[in-house]
Amino acid sequence: MANQLLMPKATAVWLVDNTGLTFDQIAKFCALHPLEVKAIADEEAAQGIKGMDPVTTGQLTREEIAKGEADPAHVLKLSEPKVRVPQAKRKGPRYTPVSKRQDRPNAILWLVRHHPELKDAQISRLVGTTKNTIEQVRNRTHWNSANLQPIDPVALGLCSQIDLDMEVQKAAKNAPAAAPAETGDTLLPASQTEDMPVFEGGDTHKPAPKADDEEIDADAVFARLSALKKDDDAEDKGQ
Repeated sequence: MANQLLMPKATAVWLVDNTGLTFDQIAKFCALHPLEVKAIADEEAAQGIKGMDPVTTGQLTREEIAKGEADPAHVLKLSEPKVRVPQAKRKGPRYTPVSKRQDRPNAILWLVRHHPELKDAQISRLVGTTKNTIEQVRNRTHWNSANLQPIDPVALGLCSQIDLDMEVQKAAKNAPAAAPAETGDTLLPASQTEDMPVFEGGDTHKPAPKADDEEIDADAVFARLSALKKDDDAEDKGQ
């Protein structure tokens, strides 16, 4: 990306007001027409624009301005920026070197087998291929299907492990929720069990033993005690 002057009109306003440079020099440096610079000097143009000092922004040095003021034929040079902003990446399939393009079908086969959740667009971004090629590899209709071997695209150098992990995580987030697994016997609904007799231990077939606090027949108890007493008396007489 070529180094360009920031805010050329504002810079031209400042140079006109604060330097002895010619209109041609300012016009060439700011990529303007000399007549436009003359209009700025005559206050016929850029009246609402505040001048910007190119020295403070690091786009021009005092020495360069002094050279221009001493020599009207001198062409001002834009200073090299101290910090370079990386150019934004172009969206689209990843560029694959010619030497590695023959490995793309093998990488596609690996991704299709080991990460079926990935969409075609994600695979295309990872290995720099087309959806048509992905479909051919998936359906085994590729012209070289008999010789394809699934190989990790990271090992082939077609993408980084970080890129692969990011695409897998995106696919996992967008994947539909898994259906609940089938279970064995489950509890009956309350509508079916509310009238069912409940016995000890939850068994509905065996009758529960009598409770300890069940009502006791007093006459039967005394009759049993009288019989036991008579038996004891008989034993004493026999002795």
